[in-house]
Amino acid sequence: MHTKTLHIPTADGQADAFAAFPDTGERHPGVLMYADGFGIRPVMREMARELAGHGYYVLVPNVFYRHGPAPVIELPEYIGEEARPAVFAQVMPLIEAHTAERGLRDADAYLRFLTTRPEVGAGPVAVTGYCIGGLLAMRTAAAHPGQVAAVAGFHGPVGADGPGSLSGLTAEVHLGHAEGDMTPEALGELNQALDAAGVGHTSEIYPGTVHGFTMSDTDAFDPAALQRHWDRLLSLLGRTLATS
Repeated sequence: MHTKTLHIPTADGQADAFAAFPDTGERHPGVLMYADGFGIRPVMREMARELAGHGYYVLVPNVFYRHGPAPVIELPEYIGEEARPAVFAQVMPLIEAHTAERGLRDADAYLRFLTTRPEVGAGPVAVTGYCIGGLLAMRTAAAHPGQVAAVAGFHGPVGADGPGSLSGLTAEVHLGHAEGDMTPEALGELNQALDAAGVGHTSEIYPGTVHGFTMSDTDAFDPAALQRHWDRLLSLLGRTLATS
């Protein structure tokens, strides 16, 4: 397994990024992975390596690069209940400053960079994201319908832009919602919007979960839900991207 720290030219500067990919010397389908609001850290690098081990080139950009290289804020090894207020006090201003317009400009740069890597094969890519990264993934997929074949979001505010924001989607979609984030009524409305967009999708509440269930460095972590996430994500990518 190869891992690298890279720098992505953007309209507003340079975004540092983490990349993981198999060391087979072959070209692999590209996956853009958006971190949660806590950003690039050991658990995100491990998730990128895990996905890369299944035959993908995985690029994790530091979406808060305008505020400095990752880690943009100092994080404890374990983000438990006691640490969360202080961490969120630092994270929320970064999230609020990362407007939709900035995010879409950055997405253009990330995809351009990803698809021109010598280790990435020709053809469409996938985008996945966690927490706020799930929303960024959906925005990226909707803005690049000819380029993104699959999009996945986990415990993210993926419907925050309203039903109309999904109309540009052509990618196949999987959304894994935390039980604490999504009511059955809200899920029904979101799935109706996906139906109206005419895309293949699975959008489901993972039972017994709370926001952040994929992240092993938080007290929201749910090992069974993490495995369910891998099952759903790998199945989605297997259907939509051709591995070597």
